[in-house]
Amino acid sequence: MINIENERALTPGCKLAIHMNNAGAALQPQPVVDAVIDYLRDESLHGGYETHNRRQEEIDQFYSNAARLLSCEASNIAFQVNATEAFSKALSAIAFQKGDVILTSANDYTSNQIQFISLERKLGVRLIHVPDLPEGGIDPQAVKEYINTYNPRLVSVSHIPTNSGLVQDVIAIGDICNKSDTTYLVDACQSVGQMDVDVTQIKCDFLSATMRKFLRGPRGGGFLYVSDRALDKGFEPLMIDMRGADLTGPNNYSPRPGAMRFEGWENNYGVVCGASVAIDHALSVGLDNIQKYNELLSKRLRDGLSTVDGLRILDRGKDLCAIVTLYIEGTEWEALKSYMTANKINCSVALRGNNQLDFGSAGKDVPWALRLSPHYYNTENEVDQVIDVLKAYRF
Repeated sequence: MINIENERALTPGCKLAIHMNNAGAALQPQPVVDAVIDYLRDESLHGGYETHNRRQEEIDQFYSNAARLLSCEASNIAFQVNATEAFSKALSAIAFQKGDVILTSANDYTSNQIQFISLERKLGVRLIHVPDLPEGGIDPQAVKEYINTYNPRLVSVSHIPTNSGLVQDVIAIGDICNKSDTTYLVDACQSVGQMDVDVTQIKCDFLSATMRKFLRGPRGGGFLYVSDRALDKGFEPLMIDMRGADLTGPNNYSPRPGAMRFEGWENNYGVVCGASVAIDHALSVGLDNIQKYNELLSKRLRDGLSTVDGLRILDRGKDLCAIVTLYIEGTEWEALKSYMTANKINCSVALRGNNQLDFGSAGKDVPWALRLSPHYYNTENEVDQVIDVLKAYRF
């Protein structure tokens, strides 16, 4: 059971607005803010290297906490500055050659799609989008058939797309990839922090995540999970530095034994400490508790908005999460966003450029989507206020 009053007391921003932009960047609890500021103040007094040495145990706790979050070992975790950087590092570790196939979904994140297209242009790989199920979300059976047909070098899937409430079946896909010994990369940017993400169930080789969204951590922080299988196969980033490897001779180096080989030398260790506190906070609240309460909030929001004339809820899929997307015919997104801001409701807008394939799909075909993403410090009353504000909108 979540103590909502306590969570709101730890979140001063709750007094200023109804924050439903957690899929963008959540409000940080005060202990996270304090951890970052305290570390930076320590650096200003004692020096950056000296503070690092003094607080090494605290820094190391980040890896232990992230490992607890994903059900893995600390040696499988690499700190990254954001999820896209983590995703890029994983991609760079795969020795793509001309003609290699990447299988992905129509719902993968824009930055991921751009990187895939870049690999197409520069290396001559083939990018193939696996079809969706009729109800939405990548079809696991189609993934299996495409693996048998194309023998891909990589399967990459976003657990939850940034532009809808869809939850894709990454566990079923992981089982298929594991049996075929196909490298599997999961973008968990929107799922980590709002539900239990267990890499022993997903069976992925790589998983990328950010801190700023549902984990309620500081911006400028994320992490990459690298499986033992991937490490044993010798995967390492294309541009490895002395944080990730030892120079063993004038013309030779040896990568670190764990996921640290995917890190860079320079990090913001105040953010690392804040990220550690944020993960510990989420674990103390309980990911099952968070998921159940967020499901309650998002269902209440979808049910209420379904009665609003001219408003269309865009979320599709068998399983939906705490991202609610909508479109209102006959209005411009700038006007709607300004209206929400004037009513002290924080939200965001996803434009068609955020996902050309999904936004152009049958039954959707919209130029934009307003995105509302509640989290466990929001209240049912706040959800009702958002519904009332949208009911009152005139266009």
